[in-house]
Amino acid sequence: MNSKKNESVRERILATASRLFYKQGYANTGINQITAESGVVKSTLYQQFRSKEELLIAYLEQVGKQLNVELSSKIEQFEQPEERILSVFDFLKELMSGKEFYGCNFLNIISEIPEDAVVIRAQILKQKNNIRKLFHELLKPLGKTHLSDELYILFEGALIANKVHHELWAVDKAKNMVILILKHT
Repeated sequence: MNSKKNESVRERILATASRLFYKQGYANTGINQITAESGVVKSTLYQQFRSKEELLIAYLEQVGKQLNVELSSKIEQFEQPEERILSVFDFLKELMSGKEFYGCNFLNIISEIPEDAVVIRAQILKQKNNIRKLFHELLKPLGKTHLSDELYILFEGALIANKVHHELWAVDKAKNMVILILKHT
């Protein structure tokens, strides 16, 4: 059986939009392209998603959940707090090393949308705050929760530097800085 027949229409539309939003950007992806590549007509798309913005929100929610699961799985491989913290940066490096890595899904979108796109910005902020909270939780056993924002900034900085330079050195440097911070504070 064809795998497209097994997917629900909604999942097929979302999968197509997700691929296009990530690879070519939200602004550069039109509804006509999404419908053509997902094999549905516009009316079917709009039955599933009321607007392109609603489709984008579904994409951001799905990616956020997926990344959180993958990151948690990576962290759970370690017992020591320091190893668990450093595994976040190892996860980031693995992600960046992927053949189809075009940058952080959330940072890519936030750079495209206008300031008044409140719902989209709220969804992106939710995901970014999840990472901040993650660092806070990982630092609790060390009694160093006051450093959570510093680690978060290193995480985000590595993502941005990779987007600019298309190289992995930034995540390696961020990880080295985390080691220094944890040792000396």
